Amino acid sequence: MSHTPIILKDLSYILPHKTCFAGFSVRVHAGKRIAIIGQNGSGKSTLLKILQGLIEPSDGELSIPENLEFGFVEQVITDLTCLSGAQRFNAMLSQALSNNPQVLCLDEPTNHLDRSNRKSLMRMLQSYAGTLIVVTHDVEFLRNCIDELWHIESGKIHIFNGAYDDYMYYRQKERNSIAFELIQLEKEKKKSHQDLMREQERAHKSKVHGEKKYADDKMALRSAQGRGQLTHSKNKRRIGAAKGEVLERLGNIRLPEVITPKFSLSAHDIGNQTIISVSEGQCGYTQAIIKDISLHMNARDRLAVTGDNGSGKSTLIKALMGRPEICRAGEWYTPKSEDIGYLDQHYATLDSDSTPYALIANSVPRWTPAEIRCHLNDYLFRKNEEVNSQVQMLSGGEKMRLSLALISAKTPRLLILDEVTNNLDLETRAHMIAVLRAYPGGLIVISHDEDFLAEIGINCRFQL
Repeated sequence: MSHTPIILKDLSYILPHKTCFAGFSVRVHAGKRIAIIGQNGSGKSTLLKILQGLIEPSDGELSIPENLEFGFVEQVITDLTCLSGAQRFNAMLSQALSNNPQVLCLDEPTNHLDRSNRKSLMRMLQSYAGTLIVVTHDVEFLRNCIDELWHIESGKIHIFNGAYDDYMYYRQKERNSIAFELIQLEKEKKKSHQDLMREQERAHKSKVHGEKKYADDKMALRSAQGRGQLTHSKNKRRIGAAKGEVLERLGNIRLPEVITPKFSLSAHDIGNQTIISVSEGQCGYTQAIIKDISLHMNARDRLAVTGDNGSGKSTLIKALMGRPEICRAGEWYTPKSEDIGYLDQHYATLDSDSTPYALIANSVPRWTPAEIRCHLNDYLFRKNEEVNSQVQMLSGGEKMRLSLALISAKTPRLLILDEVTNNLDLETRAHMIAVLRAYPGGLIVISHDEDFLAEIGINCRFQL
């Protein structure tokens, strides 16, 4: 499936409130396997559509070879609503491949796929002979199907030729280097300030000394003062230039921020007694969907609920939470509803009309305004407009951080997560992993993302 290169020259996409990317130039050769990564809202899906000529760039040139055939599956599939998310994706992928496209473009293809479908997709793409361009945050997919990364960050697109793990190693080295440089720059900044203070003190002493020495000779005094002022001005300009350079370098550095969570409960508070026990269990709606459930979980266990799409994972979770629409039979011992926290990919538990400040204030009424602001600051809500913005105006990543902030402020004994990594960028995913690794209670997780499950320390599984 050869084709002449797709050529991008000085490509930019600029919105009224931000620059997504600018000055991007590259040639896409036949057979490349490219992943576009970056934070939510950085312009990944837009770039994927620009590459196909579906959206006009703000500036730059795009040259698409004549008669080049594209296959495209979007992230949000609105057709075929009678089918599940996985069935819709597979149907649209089959349609996209039916014309034997030389370039296949996929936007978050693994979001709604179970383990079996994910494996099938990756096997198919590994044998696909054409050019592959994918927007994804799926680490396993990045490791197995990609050989070039386009990372959109701070209005620029950085290209890395190589494996995902090599890129992450490079990024960690870069991060360590930047952290060291920041320390050195702060030292230089402090030294520049001290040098300036000493220069001003030296100039003042020189002036006083000159006035005493040349008290009777005004012409000699003016000459000495002129020489002293010239020296002072030169030194001041030199120090000022050095300080300006330091400040400019500081301004050009962006070190990814880290969340260090503090929880209202500790592992000691939670203990390690039995928190869930189900024997000869059944659950469903009007009739049982899942039968012969035998499940035991201690207060600090980390359990993954796995199974194919439609196997009943969400139904089981609702039964464990005691949802009234679910019928249960058998022996069930589960926590009280106030001891359970729940988080899904749609952030359904967040009041869309409320604000981060109000949600934390309602969750922990005893906290002072300063304590609320300090806690939100730990979860990267720092500006007034971030703290007081309505939840419905927040991005997916911001909603995730707010959900984590609420869990940290009023920590449940059991936390249930339902496909929470769908649509998360890699930085927000890292924030979530950091919080969950530190979380002291029991975890139940529905996820097809094996890398995510490994990183949060899953130690037991329930297969449906």
